[in-house]
Amino acid sequence: MDMHTVVVGTSGTTAEDVVAVARHGARVELSATAVDALAAARLIVDALAAKPEPVYGVSTGFGALASRHIGHELRAQLQRNIVRSHAAGMGPRVEREVVRALMFLRLKTVASGHTGVRPEVAQTMADLLNAGITPVVHEYGSLGCSGDLAPLSHCALTLMGEGEAEGPDGTVRPAGELLAAHGIAPVELAEKEGLALLNGTDGMLGMLVMALADLKNLYTSADITAALSLEALLGTDKVLAPELHAIRPHPGQGVSADNMLRVLAGSGLTGRHADVTGDAPRVQDAYSVRCAPQVNGAGRDTLDHADIVAGRELASSVDNPVVLPDGRVESNGNFHGAPVAYVLDFLAIVAADLGSICERRTDRLLDKNRSHGLPPFLADDAGVDSGLMIAQYTQAALVSEMKRLAVPASADSIPSSAMQEDHVSMGWSAARKLRTAVDNLARIVAVELYAATRAVELRAAQALVPAPASQAAVAALRAAGAQGPGPDRFLAPDLAAADTFVREGRLVAAVEQVTGPLA
Repeated sequence: MDMHTVVVGTSGTTAEDVVAVARHGARVELSATAVDALAAARLIVDALAAKPEPVYGVSTGFGALASRHIGHELRAQLQRNIVRSHAAGMGPRVEREVVRALMFLRLKTVASGHTGVRPEVAQTMADLLNAGITPVVHEYGSLGCSGDLAPLSHCALTLMGEGEAEGPDGTVRPAGELLAAHGIAPVELAEKEGLALLNGTDGMLGMLVMALADLKNLYTSADITAALSLEALLGTDKVLAPELHAIRPHPGQGVSADNMLRVLAGSGLTGRHADVTGDAPRVQDAYSVRCAPQVNGAGRDTLDHADIVAGRELASSVDNPVVLPDGRVESNGNFHGAPVAYVLDFLAIVAADLGSICERRTDRLLDKNRSHGLPPFLADDAGVDSGLMIAQYTQAALVSEMKRLAVPASADSIPSSAMQEDHVSMGWSAARKLRTAVDNLARIVAVELYAATRAVELRAAQALVPAPASQAAVAALRAAGAQGPGPDRFLAPDLAAADTFVREGRLVAAVEQVTGPLA
């Protein structure tokens, strides 16, 4: 557990905070301002609860059952029941980092003072995170409207000391036992609190924030692998000139072109279209090489748009009803996940296309008819050795799955709750498939890196000098356990090493030792 501490106030939570808590075990503290806001909002809810008039979420049922007024004697049972009944997830367990993000983001909204939850409930939420107790949350159960209901319900169930959770040692135990072992008292829910713990877009938002962090690394990595492939194919770097990108001023395109140009600085391979291999002169490189900045850059611009949406959602207090500063408690539809769902699907689309163009360059490196003097499949003794033939098969299989994952979940909707919730976002589903897409993209980029570095080394054997940044990438990858050219060997470990190397940001770090910071 990282000893870094994230202070949760009434506002100001950042994407970096989410990643720190979810992935790195940062501790969580409530600010004094947040505690005051929680207490003030609770006074408003308590006052409404004392009145004879029904108030949704305070003294009524929920969803299609909202027309029933609930008396004082049944309200604690009502709050327990909504948590128990909504904790109806099924399927495999969701990853620990996703559940921690889910819990932290719900705490962030609770701390805003717009939900009416008591300060002691919020403190118990922080205590669970700090103890490393992670509720068991299942894959299926959220339609992305009325929030991520089932996933959040499983988290709330743990607060009550019920259900199952994973301890800091990774063992799943009854939640009550884990709470007792860490000196945490189970929460007795009061009016509105059960509903307030369930009604948010926190799961889909947490997965969006983490996907963006991963994709930013992968897009910079893909700029590097595109540059390495261009170099290995004896392509021209003239297409990367800033004046060419200035006349089509999409921001991401210019960034990717600049990254590639900096990686290729000092290369002895670029621009040698015919003088080494005896090919007919090439006027232009293939699209997968020449248009890399345009494709990578369009994806970067999409990431920027998704960043804006994530920032807005991080600044939001998603609950229904909400406590307003003037003391009103009003129903709303802010729990609908459409804004988040759309960008989750958009990211899956651009990730699929980035994977596709990476695979096309890899295939070009391996094809002796298009690689301009490289051996077939980059093999040591082609025919006896198969080289990287099947590495490209694996990459192609991943690309094919990426295309299926690019089909939008948010274009679907299925009615629920006796037609009360008759249009839903499917944002949770969009987030789940994006996580798979991001994992696949890392593998695809790793295969291109592995092929391109081998090809660059083979060019060096032809007395051509790669760029200093390329040499740094090759050296770092080899030090990470992915071996260079030679006779066939068990290939899976090399590809796994390349995957880890890319995923952990070590490719970018190695190249930046030469180029300085890349965007």
